[in-house]
Amino acid sequence: MKQSRAMTFGRYDYAAFLSFFAYASGSVALPVALVSVARDLGFTLEEGGMSAGGALHLGRTIPMVAAMLMCGFAAGRWGKRRTFGCAVVMMALGILLCASAPGYAALMAALMLAGIGEGVVEGLATPFVQDLHPVEPGRYINFTHSFWSVGVLTTVLVSGGLMSLGVSWRVLVGAVSGVSCIAAALLLMPSQKGREYPEHPEPIHWITVWGRTSKILRTPGFWPFFAAMFVAGGGEFCLTFWCASFIQLNFVDSAWAGGVGTAFFAGGMVLGRTGWGYLIRQHQLKHLIVWSAIGGVIVTLFFPFVTDLWALFGLLFLSGIATAPFWPSVQSYCADRLPETDATMLFIILSCAGIPGCGVFTWLMGWIGNQSGGLRTAFYLIPACYVTLAALIGYDWWKSVRGSLIREQP
Repeated sequence: MKQSRAMTFGRYDYAAFLSFFAYASGSVALPVALVSVARDLGFTLEEGGMSAGGALHLGRTIPMVAAMLMCGFAAGRWGKRRTFGCAVVMMALGILLCASAPGYAALMAALMLAGIGEGVVEGLATPFVQDLHPVEPGRYINFTHSFWSVGVLTTVLVSGGLMSLGVSWRVLVGAVSGVSCIAAALLLMPSQKGREYPEHPEPIHWITVWGRTSKILRTPGFWPFFAAMFVAGGGEFCLTFWCASFIQLNFVDSAWAGGVGTAFFAGGMVLGRTGWGYLIRQHQLKHLIVWSAIGGVIVTLFFPFVTDLWALFGLLFLSGIATAPFWPSVQSYCADRLPETDATMLFIILSCAGIPGCGVFTWLMGWIGNQSGGLRTAFYLIPACYVTLAALIGYDWWKSVRGSLIREQP
């Protein structure tokens, strides 16, 4: 078997790593503290407020999607690096305002502002890395996306521990804003001569960008990948958002325990993404997605029945390993299957499916939790997402094999 080339990183790789870290920290700092936030702002989860908790991320999703739809045009006009850097600044501002929100409505408004920056980060991060590493980009994309999980892991452990010691959730959320500012500085500082980011040499007119977008939307083979990203995002973020609250409401009322549970899930994600980033070859992405999804179904079917906290931690870790490759690998595999389309716009539009999947399924899980009297029944949403993902990518895999056999016939 041919050995993979050694991975090499530069300043903009590290900027992408830290941007993902900050993006993840901002996304999970509130879910980990959700029980405390709910009690502070008046939508107690124990009294039917799970829908309001889930709606926080759904409300964040709307401006994220709007920003993702526009970020391709912005990147064409001002370049990926500058657009990406300014988005991280906006994300930092929104997170800072979250920390000072006096009520639910103000918190939602601040989250929506942060969502504008996060939408651009989500839309451009993958093509940003793809342009840095045109050879075997799937490895670098998986590795870079692992810093989302590193951010989740670090944030939930630190915030859970500090909240258990009496530190306010507002202080912790505010600290995330500072991390975002460091990432923005790495992106926006002047480049050293000879080490510039590989931008397109001239601005791209919006009509050209729209033409590339329209071509993708008219391609029938694109839509199964769009649906795959929707359910992949839903399954991943249901676990990320709700597992801390599930632990605090059903096992032990401790922010530290909730943070540890989320950390086990994130730890599995870190191991999965960094491991596959080093080991996987580009042509193996479809195998990785399908078999990981099947493994994820088997593991997550046990969630409604588990009663031991340590058993739950083990299941969360295994779920993280199974979930890890979905988002980056679906995007990279789709680019391989649709080489005639523009990769930047392809990644952006796929993210426009994944992010709504996160918001819709997060809200739906909270709604089912309200209707059923708890989150246990709602956890069946996650294996349902993974079954759908395996079926969609498996179908495309079958189509590619069938097409190859037809072409080989004399």
